[in-house]
Amino acid sequence: MAITDWPENERPREKLLLRGSAALSDAELLAIFLRTGCAGKSAVDLARDLLSTFGGLRQLLEASKKEFCLAHGLGPAKYVQLQAVLEMSRRHLSETLTRTSAFDSSHAVKQFLSSQLRHKSSEVFAVLFLDSQHRMLSFDELFHGTINAASVYPREVVKAALKYNAAAVILSHNHPSGIAEPSSSDCSITQQLSAALQLIDVRCLDHIIVGDGETISLAERGLM
Repeated sequence: MAITDWPENERPREKLLLRGSAALSDAELLAIFLRTGCAGKSAVDLARDLLSTFGGLRQLLEASKKEFCLAHGLGPAKYVQLQAVLEMSRRHLSETLTRTSAFDSSHAVKQFLSSQLRHKSSEVFAVLFLDSQHRMLSFDELFHGTINAASVYPREVVKAALKYNAAAVILSHNHPSGIAEPSSSDCSITQQLSAALQLIDVRCLDHIIVGDGETISLAERGLM
């Protein structure tokens, strides 16, 4: 049955307008993006097939161009559209942190860091540099490592903080394993960086670890 034959309040577009995007399932959201189905299948049916093929929405969003375009009902045009949507989302979060205090937007901070780091296949150590109002000056990926480790040099973090004339920083790195629990080495490097930054009067506000679908704040854990 075509979506146009469904009850109006069950159609993805009408449902979104009536109840908001959060009320839609992954398949319904993807169906709106796809716009049309294929022979014998509605856009929602096709979306369900794609989610099953890729193993979920995240795997679909993070698929390579080759993997994405091999799937039935997809192609280069859809891939380009999807990458544009993802980048707009990242830029929206970045602009939110540029305009508002990180303290007032802790959820946005975690969302932004997750969008930047969650999909990385190797460990990346990054820093949010903040002004005196705790608004974002810059987000820099400073160190890149292997699948389970990245060497971090306090001197380079201090140099970058001076470059941006930062008043505070939020440290972050990802765990490619997907488990966000902080290790003893995570706590140790946080202490080292906090001490080094304190020498130039820059506050280390937090260290956020990005896992698979979760973020952990060392400050919230009382580990700073």
